[in-house]
Parts: sequence; structure tokens; C-alpha cells
Amino acid sequence: MSGYSMSRRDFLILSSIGITGALMPLDALGSQIFYRPDLHVSKWNREVRVIDPPPSGLLKDPLEIPNLSAKAGIVDVMLDVKKAPVDINGKRVNLLTYSGAFPAKTIRIKQGDRLKVTLKNSLPPTDEKTILGYTKNITNLHVHGWSVSPSGNSDNVFVAVNPGKEFVYEYDTSKQEAGTFGFYHPHYHGLVAEQIWSGLAGGALIVEDNVKILSDFETHILVLKDFNFIGSEPASYTEQDYLDGKEGDMVLINSQINPVLNVRPGQVQRWRFVNEGPARYYKLSLEGHKLYVIGTDGGLLDRPYPVSELLLSPGERVDLLMTADNTSGTYKLLSLPYNRQGNELQKVTLMTIVYKGESAKDKIPSVINPDAKRLAIDINTLPRRKLYLIMANGRSFINLKDFNEDPHVITSKVGTYEVWEIINISPMDHPFHQHINAAQVLSIKGGDAAYAEFYSSIPAWKDTINVPFQGVVTMLVPVMNFTGKTLYHCHILEHEETGMMGVWEIV
Repeated sequence: MSGYSMSRRDFLILSSIGITGALMPLDALGSQIFYRPDLHVSKWNREVRVIDPPPSGLLKDPLEIPNLSAKAGIVDVMLDVKKAPVDINGKRVNLLTYSGAFPAKTIRIKQGDRLKVTLKNSLPPTDEKTILGYTKNITNLHVHGWSVSPSGNSDNVFVAVNPGKEFVYEYDTSKQEAGTFGFYHPHYHGLVAEQIWSGLAGGALIVEDNVKILSDFETHILVLKDFNFIGSEPASYTEQDYLDGKEGDMVLINSQINPVLNVRPGQVQRWRFVNEGPARYYKLSLEGHKLYVIGTDGGLLDRPYPVSELLLSPGERVDLLMTADNTSGTYKLLSLPYNRQGNELQKVTLMTIVYKGESAKDKIPSVINPDAKRLAIDINTLPRRKLYLIMANGRSFINLKDFNEDPHVITSKVGTYEVWEIINISPMDHPFHQHINAAQVLSIKGGDAAYAEFYSSIPAWKDTINVPFQGVVTMLVPVMNFTGKTLYHCHILEHEETGMMGVWEIV
């Protein structure tokens, strides 16, 4: 792993919070600044645990939300936040849901449509608080991955929708790229992690693409989410969960444990993955097959890119093609072990693929979106920002600032470009998410080498990117279209709650 070489400026920043070991190598420094005798990152056994449940029923895709509007160019939907019984592999459990569905239903629009979402909070008023001290049952809505206004009743994550109240969101998607694959979820600070963990993980947000050849392929939305249950309730949070990030041993695709997906020999299918869990990473790999990446967070790529495996951190999405080009049989879609630090190493069977039916003669296309290009800009002339991801004394910071006390604020001018360096000096990985504006990755130092090389070279737009522990991500950030106040943060949601989040003011 290639780590970060500390400059004098970086040393001064670290010294300002009293880190006496600021001259240490980063591997030593990371453990020192997090150390607290009574609370520290879990020391997991590095042996790999295999989770290989038997195949269950056939894969079920999430349903789509019906459009309540008859007007062209208007999509009008209702989301009712409530606790509801849900069946997961024959087990009846109680989850927080949108309108009683888990996974939540997909919202699909065309580029330029106006989306209206009425968010109704049917949760009861309560004085109950989380272990972090936040009063439960308040919520709101974030359209993760969309380039829309962060103000007013658009993607305004500072809105509070109290129990018994409703709020009408409206989104102008005229600046949104066709083919964008996002998802919606709550973003009321202090309650995000617990609400998503408890089932309010949201549904896919799809801006339809106009690539005809893709419409010919059988397509599946694949929502990744994990749980642990105590009886019929999601397991409660502990202080340790807010350090490590909470993961569960029940790993689901579309609320199913190891569902079965039939493919015809020679068939090409389109798989669109979204990682909706608060902390679990997935390293996707299909036995005996290549996967072809055709899109990422912000839309479609120029062509398919073959991969043997691909890391998917919390909040990331990926659009893949698979071709059934092996010997007829049964194959496992796996999540391979990945050491993000603070997690147990696991090899998990996610889905079982069965060759079945008459042969097809599908082909992987050579071109997807010829307009997708890496930006050709002289970055040496651009403003450059450094954002340090820090964990110390059981708390999380960006540039020494705890969001809960004194957020770090970036002020950017709309219509400009900036270079951001995300420098992770903490002892674990952090998926970094910036709202409103997606970016292109220039380089990644450290971590998974294939992931770093892949995202540093393709014409992808990323709103969520993994920053490896003791590593650095450098990205080109266009500040376009919208003014207002929004956020950037770690998408291990427990770290967001404990302070690893900042304010982005676009003027």
C-alpha cells in the first residue's frame, strides 16, 4: 500500500489537536489518535468466516411506486414512513419502512421530469432518545446521487419532518444525467444510521437512459442490505457500533437470503447494485464469469469495462452486465473478504445463478455512452482543498471539526472547478460522499489496488468513493448549477453521526 507523505502544513494541523506522535509514520499515528482505554476500534480475528446459506426462492425485484399524476413530465409519489411487519425469508420482523415495503419501492423518472414526493411521517411522537442523545422518530429525505437544488423544498437535508407531519419535496431534474442511478433515504442528523439500519434504507432512484441496446437486456435492481435481529426487532445500537460501523450477519439482496436467479445460456443480463447498509462493504465477484461495468453513481460509461471483482462501499452504486458464457450449471455471486478495518473478514454468498432455459445469442455491446469522457482540465490552476478524516477519543472529525459542535465549512463558487484531496489518517476506511455535485477521481493512494486503478482511469462520475485507511483520494469537483447549503461526509453512517461531516456552501 502506498500511504500519505506528510507535509509541514499537515503536521501543523495534526499538532493543533495535541497529537504528540505527529512525526510518526501514519500507521502508528492512526492507532495513536484513536486510542482510548475504554473505547477503541474492535480487533477482529483476521481469519475469514464463510457465510454460505442455502439458496432460497427466486429473486424478486423491488416494486415501483405508482405515479399519482396524469400530467406529462410530472411524477408525483407518496412515501409514508411507518413501522410495519415485513417477511424476510419466512421470518416476520418489524422494520421502519416507506409505505410498508422493504426494500422500498423504486422511483423511476425521465430526464427533465419534475418529481414531487410527499413525505408523511406516521411514526408516533416519543421522548425516547438514541444513545447519542437524539430524540427518535424525526425524519426527512435525501435524494442520494442527484444533482438538484439543495435548498427550499428540494434536496434540503436540514428540514425536519416531525411525527404526525408531512412535507412536500419537489425536484427539478433538468440538470440530471440520463442513466443516473441513485437512491433515497433519511438524512436527519443523529438518526440516519439507526433509521437506515432499522429498515428505512430507501429505494432506487432511476433516471431512465436512452441507450436502446440496454433496454433489450433483462434488468434487475439489486438492493444490498444487512441486519441482525433480537427476536423480531433490529438489534439495538451500542457505543462500539458507532466506532466500528454496525454490520449484520443476515446479508440480503432485495430482502432475500441467497435468492436464485435463472439465466439462459448465452444471455446478457443487466444488474444494478445499490449498497444501502450503514457500514458493510461488498467485494462483488461471480464464480467463473467476468462482470462488465457500464455505469457508476452518476450515470453510464463510454463502454463496458470487464472486472473479476469490484468493491462497493456504503452508498456506492454500480451498473453491470453479466453474460452467461460458461458451462451450464450453478454459480455463486459472492462478496469476497475485504479488510476495511473495524470489521470481520467474511466471504458471503449473495445470490445463486442457475443456467436454465433455451440458449440466447446476446452480445456485450462495444459502446454504451460515447459522450462519457474524463474532463481535460489543467488542475494546476484550480483551487485545492485538503480534507482530513480523523477519529480520536471515540469521536470523528473532518479537519479537526466535529459536525456536532463546530462543522468544517467549505465555501465554493458556482460555475467553477476545484480539486479536493481526501486524506484519511484514521485507522479504518471511509466512503466519502458529497451531495449535489458528482466528481471524477484523479487518483487513489492506498487500499484495494484494483479499485484505485479502475476509478482513477475511467470516465465515471462519483458522488461516493472509498478512501482507504491511511490513504488519499484526489478528485476533480465541478461546482455546477445550484447554490445553497449542503453536506459532505463519511457514508459509514455511524461516523457521520459522531462528527465526520461538514457543510458545503455554494454561492
